[in-house]
Parts: sequence; structure tokens; C-alpha cells
Amino acid sequence: MIDLRSDTVTKPTPAMRRAMAEAEVGDDVYGEDPTVNRLQERAAEIFEKEAAIFVPTGSMGNQTAVKLHTRPGQEVVIEERGHIYNFEMATMSAFSGVLARPVKSNDGSGILTWDEIASAIHAKAAYYVAPTGLVALENSHNLAGGSVLTRDRTEDICARAHEKNLPVHLDGARIFNAAAALGETVADLARPADSVMFCLSKGLGAPVGSMLLGKREFIDEARVVRKMLGGGMRQAGVLAAAGLIALEESPKILPADHAHAKLLAEGIAELPGVKIDPEKVVTNIVIFDVTGTGLSADGICAQLRERNVLASGFGSSIRMVTHYDVSRSDIESALRELRSVLAN
Repeated sequence: MIDLRSDTVTKPTPAMRRAMAEAEVGDDVYGEDPTVNRLQERAAEIFEKEAAIFVPTGSMGNQTAVKLHTRPGQEVVIEERGHIYNFEMATMSAFSGVLARPVKSNDGSGILTWDEIASAIHAKAAYYVAPTGLVALENSHNLAGGSVLTRDRTEDICARAHEKNLPVHLDGARIFNAAAALGETVADLARPADSVMFCLSKGLGAPVGSMLLGKREFIDEARVVRKMLGGGMRQAGVLAAAGLIALEESPKILPADHAHAKLLAEGIAELPGVKIDPEKVVTNIVIFDVTGTGLSADGICAQLRERNVLASGFGSSIRMVTHYDVSRSDIESALRELRSVLAN
């Protein structure tokens, strides 16, 4: 199978498996797992944040941040296709008692401007209007096709939000992809935000885990919320060991994933009835509209599966994501099979 459903499907590398087998461990709930501690310290060092905490999933990291930055009855301003809003089970409502205030990106990029955010903020609203408690950003932006938020845009949004005493959380699940595409460091992209979450288990290839970073006091409080959500993971060094390998080694190979995505997008653009702009594909996510083919996205994906190619349908669009388990020849094969499906 050529699995292009997501970069979460990567298999641990041999180096990760060795590190997991040999990991020095302790009880992380007591703060005594040396490998988890090393991972947290290294992540904080790379992002130039005061502290970090290892969490099982990106959703747990994001929702922990939402809980700590807000109080019940507030709103979270977020781009309408944001992961926190669309794919985290309405947890911000169920757990934190807050409501999403989705905002449309007028240029379709998924990258909000400050003016777009400001129009949704209720900073000094009447008492019967829910006040804004948090601004949530995403970099890279999953459902917007892996679009990236520049350092300048992030700095501008954060500075203006802070002027209104609003915290900013950055869902940086794929921030290493954004950094590779922009030629920036993850520290520079994340620096203005009050907190940032990134995934070890997506493009970086670790089997499990994400990191939440921020000020030391914030991370101390995050440890409490993580426990409330069931995230106390005892001898988690077995997982953190793979995360350390992913953190140190995988960012170097992300440009190859981006090159494969660009190749895929350019090939898809030549197919009849398909709508995609390859110039907008800058990271590892390729989303294309298939309305003009006369076939449904799910139907195309079902036929691709029969041809040993896996992709994900989203409404009238299909998403394909490149990662280190997908080679250039795999991309060429996937294009050949997709061309064949659309020709039938």
C-alpha cells in the first residue's frame, strides 16, 4: 500500500525502535522518567521556551492549553477550518466550557490577518455577550492544504492580541514543516505565542506523542490538566526515546516530503476535472477538488484503495499527505493509478 492518508501513518525508524528498546525509564507521574525529562528539556531548548511537557496526543496538548488560557463562558477565536475547532470532539466546550468563534480567511489561505481576527473579538462586550478569552492559530494549516503562517504575521497577531490582554495559542502540529518551507527556525515561528503544541507523531515520524510548551508556571499547571485528562503515563520513556530521535533527526528530511508533495500536486493538476493550484502547495499536504470529475471523493478513494493507494476524502475534495515512508516512485505510482481511475 502507498499510504497517503496522513503523515501519522509513518512507521518508527530502526533508530527509534532501538532507542525505545534501550530507553532508561522511571515513573513520569512522579517526574522520575529520565528519558521523558530529557525530551522535555530538549524541546524547550529548541523552541527557546521555558518549559515543555510530553503529552500522548496533539489534541490533549491543544485542549490543555485552551483550558489554562480561558475560563468558562468565553470564546476562542479560530480560523473556521482549524483543527482545534473541527477535529477535537468539541472538547473546548465539554471540558473548558468555552465556545469557538470561527472566522473565515477571506483569501482562502486559512491564514488569518489581524483585521479578520479583530472583527470577531469581544474584548469589552456588553455583559450578555461572551467575551473573547483566547486566539488560536495553526501552523501549518491542515485543512487549508498545509499553508504556512509567517513569522511576521505571527508577530503582528500576537502583539495586537497582547495589547488587548488576550493570550495566543499556536497549534504547531506541523510547525517543523512550516519552518522548513519558510527557511525559519521553529523557535522564531513560535516565539510570540504564549503556548505552542507540536506533534512528534506526524511528519517527524515518532509512533506516539506531542509536546506542549510555554512559561514554566504554565507547564506546571499543564501537568495537572494532563492528569485530569488521563495523560499520566508512568514509564513513558519508552515512547519519549522515539520522540527524541524524531526531534533531532526528522526535521532534516522534511524538504524531501515537500518536494514529493509538489511533484504530486503538479501531476494532479494535469488530470481532467480536478482543481488544484500547485503553487500553493508548500509543505507536505495536497488537497484537490474533484467536483469536475463527475465522481465523488469517497468513490475515487475507494477505487484507489483497490489499486493499493490510500487517500482521504473530505466532502468534494481529496487530501494526500507525503511523509518519509513515501518515495518519489510511490508518488509516480499514485499519480498513475489516480489517472487510471479518472479515465474510467
